[in-house]
Amino acid sequence: MTANRSFDVIVVGAGSVGTPAALALAGAGLKVLAVDRQPSVGQGSNKRAIGGLRATHSDPAKIRICLRSLEIFSTWADRFGDDIEWYKGGYSYVAYRPEEERTFKELLVAQKASGLDIDWHDAASLLGIIPDLNPEGLIGGTFSPDDGNASPLLAIHAFYRRAKSLGAVFRFDETVTGLTTDGARVTGVRTDKGTYAAPVVIDAAGPWGAEVAALAGIDVPVRPDSHEAAVTEAVARFLGPMIVDIRPVAGSANYYFYQHATGQIIFCITPSPSIWGMDERETSGFLPMVARRMVDLMPRLKNLRVRRTWRGLYPMTPDGFPIVGWAREVEGFMLAVGMCGQGFMLGPGLGELIARMVLDRATDDDRESLTYLSPYREFKGQEKLK
Repeated sequence: MTANRSFDVIVVGAGSVGTPAALALAGAGLKVLAVDRQPSVGQGSNKRAIGGLRATHSDPAKIRICLRSLEIFSTWADRFGDDIEWYKGGYSYVAYRPEEERTFKELLVAQKASGLDIDWHDAASLLGIIPDLNPEGLIGGTFSPDDGNASPLLAIHAFYRRAKSLGAVFRFDETVTGLTTDGARVTGVRTDKGTYAAPVVIDAAGPWGAEVAALAGIDVPVRPDSHEAAVTEAVARFLGPMIVDIRPVAGSANYYFYQHATGQIIFCITPSPSIWGMDERETSGFLPMVARRMVDLMPRLKNLRVRRTWRGLYPMTPDGFPIVGWAREVEGFMLAVGMCGQGFMLGPGLGELIARMVLDRATDDDRESLTYLSPYREFKGQEKLK
């Protein structure tokens, strides 16, 4: 096989996880190929992400990975000169019922133990941080000041350009149709346009992650569901944190919104029941339902005009945690799938973890994190802060 078709690592997918993984691998001196069925970088779930970036999670693995991601996002402009519209506004999970208060307070111990800067604030204190919250019935909430947001489009293109400058090769409009193997060991991939060789293949295919895993004979419990989002006109800054309300109502398990660096309010819901499948068409029910919830929580929003709605795919797992690890069935095949709509915030930190795994340089913290993310875990319980 010619040299331009032989690599150290092949990454299937050039989205929120695949692109920063290619960047980290190329930065480690490896010859990397990223293959994506889309026409350019980040054209799957990444371009439909709303841009929230948090380390505020309920488990040590995602906290640890996202703390590193936040460090990368927050320092990117200073290090490489790209404006990715990073804004350090924080995250706030608000509590209007004792159920949410109890959940948030119970999580604080593990969150702080994992290095997260987060505190509980009573109603008066939280209103000092977010004055426009509806005070009626407000119990309080958590606030993690180091979280923030950025532009998924600008960020992934910045990662892409940097990865290319380090030698990573990207092939677009090319679908992986099979794996090549030697016994139980992967030796490369076949696509609809040719064959490429590598001793390591990483499945970072987002909504198509289970489809790619099936090429290796592996059944991973990942299936996408649809989440809708919208953006308003731009207005002067009045809101700092991302606001997350996890109170369930008919049609919505939770919703969240923030003010982007450029002034727009961007918002999204988690549908209930889940809308399974690959359908990315917007619905007529989303905006009336979420608008009522948002205006009730923050009456000031009522005068804003919505400019656009859209719908994206969240590759979900049964427990709400990603699947990351080496496959037992095929040596040299790694899974990095099922990000549950959090690929953008996990991507940079996870990319570096993937590089350490490939180079056999995983740390003790990495090994602990991977136990939470193992493809072979029992998938019991549920992520409390999806």
